[in-house]
Amino acid sequence: MHVVFTLPHGLLPLAYRNSARLYTWLFQASAATLREVAADPEHLGAGIGVLSILHTWGQTLVRHPHVHCVVPAGGLSPDHQRWIHPKYAGFFLPVKVLSRVFRGKFVEALRRAYDRNDLDLAGGSEHLRDPAAWRAFVDALFDTDWVVYAKPAFGGAPAVLRYLGRYTHRVAISNHRLLAFDGDHVTFQWKDYARGDQRRTMTLTAMEFLRRFVQHIVPRGFVRIRQSGFLANTCRAARLARARV
Repeated sequence: MHVVFTLPHGLLPLAYRNSARLYTWLFQASAATLREVAADPEHLGAGIGVLSILHTWGQTLVRHPHVHCVVPAGGLSPDHQRWIHPKYAGFFLPVKVLSRVFRGKFVEALRRAYDRNDLDLAGGSEHLRDPAAWRAFVDALFDTDWVVYAKPAFGGAPAVLRYLGRYTHRVAISNHRLLAFDGDHVTFQWKDYARGDQRRTMTLTAMEFLRRFVQHIVPRGFVRIRQSGFLANTCRAARLARARV
């Protein structure tokens, strides 16, 4: 399965000075959500594995933090002795449940950090130092559903891994999308997903292009690919061998 967890637009002001924290919580909350919901016997009743890859950009280079999660469609029984398949073909875990659990886990991490004064609330987020403003900000995060997208891997696991593999060591935009630079402006191609994946072009000043680009450079040493569950490094070999039996 291919599952995508996206942070809501309301959190973007915090990302400018707290990107490492927010991206870490995005990894942790999304993977923990998948494992928790999958472990519930009502849904799957199994321990799953998760491979997560961080993307922070949209097609026009605006900040759009999300993680792509590749999840085997099934998991190991609690005693690790057998493989459990989903109850229904083409259906893995309910996205509405995933959305609510994901939101709860992320906001809990956010609140803990605020209570410990671990957030950098300067610049555009300075007003959030006021407890009343902070409470209103957090309450607003519950006004909308957080976006979780899930579907079977089109073309199977090899296809989705090839798709994501193109982005594991690339930042924001590939060279073939860059069309022109006249010394002052950059023109590039982008895909308009809202209008049938139409190919469009966009021209930005060089400074605006650089501003959009550099916000996707993650902090030094930050790991953009992570594994958890039975795909975690500490147990992957043994658990995969058991899954293949």
